[in-house]
Amino acid sequence: MPAVKFTLNGKAQSVDAVSAMPLLWVLRDTLGLTGTKFGCGMALCGACTVHVNGQPMRSCVTPISSVAGKSVTTIEGLSPDHSTATQLAWIAEDVPQCGYCQSGQIMTAAALLAKTKDPTDADIDEALRGNICRCGAYDGIRKAIHRAAAMMREGGAR
Repeated sequence: MPAVKFTLNGKAQSVDAVSAMPLLWVLRDTLGLTGTKFGCGMALCGACTVHVNGQPMRSCVTPISSVAGKSVTTIEGLSPDHSTATQLAWIAEDVPQCGYCQSGQIMTAAALLAKTKDPTDADIDEALRGNICRCGAYDGIRKAIHRAAAMMREGGAR
């Protein structure tokens, strides 16, 4: 079992794991980063969303071998003090209800805002269409994304 080397939250990482092991379980069980959640195990709900080379990916179906040489960012890696525009807007809009899906929602929203500075409701709906919130906090999520976009445009947060 050769080690898989990649960058995790900005730091070099090497993990000994079976090449087909899902990234989700490496993050949670091997590395202790439990912010990324298990939801469905079939890439349908979005709770396990992380960034791989800046793109949102479902870690539950991403084999650890596929991230070799790449950069992975988890919810823990967005900011050590929760100071990104997305995270601040989530707090200001009081989005979470149960909170289980929120790390995946935030990771998907952060990826959207990295490429779309002033997203429309349609842009937001399209980007987050695969992220399921059992509590139905979609209106709050949309408001938070608009707020985060405004904060970023105004230079108040990254």
